[in-house]
Amino acid sequence: MKINSLKSNNSPDFEKLALEIFQFQAKNNLVYKQFIDLLNINPKEVYKIVDIPFLPIEFFKSHKVVSTTAKIEQTFLSSGTTGMQQSKHYVSDVSLYKESYLNGFNYFYGNIENYTILALLPAYLEREGSSLIYMVDDLIKKSKKPKSGFYLDNLEELAKNLIELDEKGEKVLLIGVSFALLDLVETYAFQLNNIMIMETGGMKGRRKELIREELHQILKDGFGVNKIHSEYGMTELLSQAYSKGNGIFECPPWMKILTRDTEDALTILPEGKSGGINVIDLANKNSCSFIATQDLGKTYNNGTFEVLGRFDNSDIRGCNLLLLK
Repeated sequence: MKINSLKSNNSPDFEKLALEIFQFQAKNNLVYKQFIDLLNINPKEVYKIVDIPFLPIEFFKSHKVVSTTAKIEQTFLSSGTTGMQQSKHYVSDVSLYKESYLNGFNYFYGNIENYTILALLPAYLEREGSSLIYMVDDLIKKSKKPKSGFYLDNLEELAKNLIELDEKGEKVLLIGVSFALLDLVETYAFQLNNIMIMETGGMKGRRKELIREELHQILKDGFGVNKIHSEYGMTELLSQAYSKGNGIFECPPWMKILTRDTEDALTILPEGKSGGINVIDLANKNSCSFIATQDLGKTYNNGTFEVLGRFDNSDIRGCNLLLLK
């Protein structure tokens, strides 16, 4: 079954495919297999999604997390300050990533060819191996619009294009890292009607971190728009969730969010309870589809979720007690 044939992440088909991928990865992913063994879990006794163990995301920094012996086509690297260990996602089939982000964009926003894509992602452009740059570069090419492109230091040109395209009533997506979007609205005044603004998070050490509500209010006022969209993705995933405003995210049908107890990493919490975010990403079938992130969040009964913050290192319990040699 292909991931884009799934209709819902709450369907029996999703659970069936997730359990099949779990059994495959429990056998073929040596890092994940060792982790499961340390937990003293027998994969053959896992019959429900909530019983699947989630691999701590930190292992992508210290181990080669793969479920295949196929040749690695692309290695994606996380951002990190000098001296910080980067996560590495070894991707043996880049077509799975393309299938995921293209179908994901279409699922939430429609045909990419209807949009002009303006990208303001300086922190990502200035380093190698960004999965976000890989995705946005492909979206820019597939949009086939003359003004689509990356804008690094040329904020004046970006501001001019935003205003011109808005006046023409064209469909435009401006996707940017938070600090760069703030730089833009502090330099230029906008009153936009047709532009969709999407922040990918992160001050990357360039500015003081802001809570989401404060960041979004500044951006709404600065661009003159009613909503700020957000993208939730990471180096270790091949799928993205999107928020069309108010910080409430929705997953594509092949991705699902669960929350875990912050005191007991193996306990999945009911909807509405705040906890650590666990991600099921079925596009990750050649690495690991079951990842315990360092984000805190809350899920809701309609399948949406909210990101509330990140773990302080001292708050991570259970996961970091199991270090593989």
